[in-house]
Parts: sequence; structure tokens; C-alpha cells
Amino acid sequence: MNPSAPPAPRHRFLPLAALLIGNAALALGPWLVRLADTGPVSAGFWRLTLALPFLLLLARREGPPAVPMTRAMMLTVIAGGVFFALDLAAWHVGIGYTRLGNAALFGNSGSVILMIWGFIAWRRWPRPKEGLAIFAALTGAAILLGRSFEVSAQTLQGDLFCLLAGLFYAGYLIILKDARRGLGSWRLLSWATAAGVPVLLAAALLAGEPVWPQSWGPVVALAFSSQLVGQGLLVYAMRHFTPLAIGLALLSQPAIAALAGWLAFGETLGAIDVAGMLLLGMALVIARVARESTPAAPAVNPVLTSGRRDE
Repeated sequence: MNPSAPPAPRHRFLPLAALLIGNAALALGPWLVRLADTGPVSAGFWRLTLALPFLLLLARREGPPAVPMTRAMMLTVIAGGVFFALDLAAWHVGIGYTRLGNAALFGNSGSVILMIWGFIAWRRWPRPKEGLAIFAALTGAAILLGRSFEVSAQTLQGDLFCLLAGLFYAGYLIILKDARRGLGSWRLLSWATAAGVPVLLAAALLAGEPVWPQSWGPVVALAFSSQLVGQGLLVYAMRHFTPLAIGLALLSQPAIAALAGWLAFGETLGAIDVAGMLLLGMALVIARVARESTPAAPAVNPVLTSGRRDE
């Protein structure tokens, strides 16, 4: 067989299938959090705990780290894990109060937050497409927050929790942006996950949530779909597509989440809701493309940015 020959037609569709299935798996995360009979923070604890052994196995396949683990690097990884845990805690709480489509969009707002952080780090003004992303994000967020306020104060509270989650997730990526060069992608993710497990357990206990599930199905499915299938397939797919294609595929997450919310919980969207979601979704796509195409952009681990979502 000629090694330089093009791949068989069926193989050409594998990256596309991985991209679509990975996003779909991540989009079902909010629905599974709603189904869990634990508290929302406890569901995040089980998401990480049940996935951790498999992440450690993937980390072992990377071989030894390129650099020795220093005390400073260990503290950095722990800090990143704490931010990741706070991200999940805030996001899961918000999922319980707002529509699933809103939760998916606001939870992925880390892309816009990272872009804004870049302006501060690089000490420059936004370029035209970056300014467009910020305008679209602010307009779309204002529409969705205003609509949530019309529904109830609790729905608005849910949106704000999901926005807070996006802020924590951006902090998580910023903290760990340099550590992955020496530790490897899966090793860094597994160690950050391990650091986040006790934080989520402590937060769930302090909140007085039920931790031990009566039905294991939703939390097992959450760990499998969000932390393993979604992560793994997107890591594979991201090697084969441009940032624009990946960003556009990301838009399937809020669409699928909104569909799940409508089918399972009767959550309906009006025309103004759809307009707000489209604006915010457009901002996420532009922000992702701008961040990846900027030469001075900080190196961010594709394993980490494939997150739930994008986590």
C-alpha cells in the first residue's frame, strides 16, 4: 500500500464525526446535571472523580514529563485545578436556574474573556473583528439577561452563575497556559482534575447538598460524556480543522442544549431569545478565530480549551 496515497473515503469523515459527536456529548452535560439526584456541585464532583482513573491512564501513555515537577509548577497546577472546580461549581448551580441553551452559551464565554485578557496582557486596542466580537457578546448577553430578568429573578441568577463560571474557566486556562509545555496535555488535565476533586467535595458538603447518588446513571453518563468522550473526540478533531470550523461547530452545543431543554423541561425560545443567542454565539466564534490567529496570542492547550463545553 502506498503510504502517500490519500486516506480511504470513510477515514476522511472520522475527524468530522469526532467534531460533531464531541460537541454533542458536551452539549448534553447541562441536561445530565439536571437529571442527577445529587446536588449540582456534587454532580461536578462525580464528573471529575469517575473520569479521573481514565484520565490518569491516558496521561501514562504520554510518557515521562519533559521537565521535572517543581514546587512552583505543582502549586500552579493546584491553583488551576481549584479554578476548574470553581468553574464547574458555578456552572452547575447556574444550570439549575436558567435555560439549558443559556447555560451552554454563558458557560462557554471564556473565549471572549480570554480575548479581553489578551488586550490587557499585550497592551493594545482590539482589532476590528475583535471589537465586533465584544460588541456582539455584550449585545447578545444583554438580550439574554434581559429576557431572563423578565422570566424571574432566579433565571437571571442562573445566567450570572454561568457567566461567573466562564470567568473561572478563563482563569483556569490562563493559569495553566505555560505548564502544559513541560507536563503534557493529558497529564496536566488529569492532575488539575485531581486537584479539583476535593474542592468540589468540600463545596458540596458546605452547601449541604446530597453527595451520594441514589441513581448512578446520570452522574456516570456525565463523567463519560463530558469529561471523556467530549474531551477525547475534540482533542482528536482539533488537529484536522481550522479555528473557524471548530468555532462554528461549537455553536451546535447551545442548539442541542436548547433542544434538550425544550424536549425534557418545556423550555421555549422566542425570536428575541434566538437573536441574542446568535449574537453571543457569533462573538464566541470570532473570539476563538481571533485568539488562534493572533501571533502574539498566549499558547493555550487544545485539550483544555476543548473543555465541557468548548467545556
